Amino acid sequence: MEVIERRHGAGGRLMEEFLRKYLFPELPDDEEGVGIKDADDSAAIGDTAFTIDGYTVHPYIFPGGDIGKLAISGTINDLLALGAIPQALLIGMIIEEGFPIDDIRRIAKSLGSTARESNVRIKGGDTKVVPKGQVDKIFITSSGIGYRDPRLDENFKQVGRNFKWLLDSNIRPGDKIILTGYIGDHGISLISARGDLNFEIDVKSDVAPLIDVYNAALEVGGIVSIKDPTRGGLAEALNEWSIKSGYGIEISEEAIPIRESVMSACEFLGLDPLELGNEGKFIIAVHKDYAEDVLQAIRKTRNGKYAEIIGEVTDKHKFVVMKTTIGGKRIVDRPTGDPLPRIC
Repeated sequence: MEVIERRHGAGGRLMEEFLRKYLFPELPDDEEGVGIKDADDSAAIGDTAFTIDGYTVHPYIFPGGDIGKLAISGTINDLLALGAIPQALLIGMIIEEGFPIDDIRRIAKSLGSTARESNVRIKGGDTKVVPKGQVDKIFITSSGIGYRDPRLDENFKQVGRNFKWLLDSNIRPGDKIILTGYIGDHGISLISARGDLNFEIDVKSDVAPLIDVYNAALEVGGIVSIKDPTRGGLAEALNEWSIKSGYGIEISEEAIPIRESVMSACEFLGLDPLELGNEGKFIIAVHKDYAEDVLQAIRKTRNGKYAEIIGEVTDKHKFVVMKTTIGGKRIVDRPTGDPLPRIC
């Protein structure tokens, strides 16, 4: 008998195969907008976008944030990545009996402060408490709604492309790829916080809503597509772009921002930093004529100061290739699943 495995929900190739084999065929497709058939992180009908995500991160309080900040940030970033201005959220909580009230207060404070920071309202939600042992501490579901950014019209006119949303399939040969900062911080911070590998490192999660980065990029224009490299990390996000567009991507290992401490931790633990989830980064595909101006604008923001152009789209092949620091090249495959369970 076939059963669900943990890696079926960890992002990457196995999760997509699971969705397309068992779920998508049974669901009504949406012929009116962006939906199941596109498999982007948000959906849209008309000029309205919406998204939903579940958060099961362990531990629920970690260096740099907690499950509340993560839920708000992740939902906002998914809407932004489609080209929608977030408006309102709904929050659902499943809480284990015996959960500390002080921790609920902290999580509620994070929910509120992160929403206010992004000028987004929390309009309601749902709370369930289950007997001890029937859920691991606390899980949160966050759904969000936003409206199509009117700046997209001029943005797409600048690049001469007849698009409506910032879809994964939008990229074309010559487009430059901007990564908005260090990768791997979130995954490594969770490993350290869990303490189950006798491994500690002074790295904080990058979890953050990225409205400042998004606005800086759109004000310049030339934006083609945006993704947040969460589960499956940079490797999965780039491969999704490549698969959905039918074009290849070439990146430079030397250009990828990564902290020395994170790289050392990955080498020690046998992890590929390209596959580690991030919760406060975008990759942005930009028309080549606007790439340098977009990069400089992003670097002026709080959450994009370490941004770099890491590569470009190509029609020479249909996969992701990385030029290594020693001068060779390697194919960047899709991860089977995120190497770290319950990172979000």
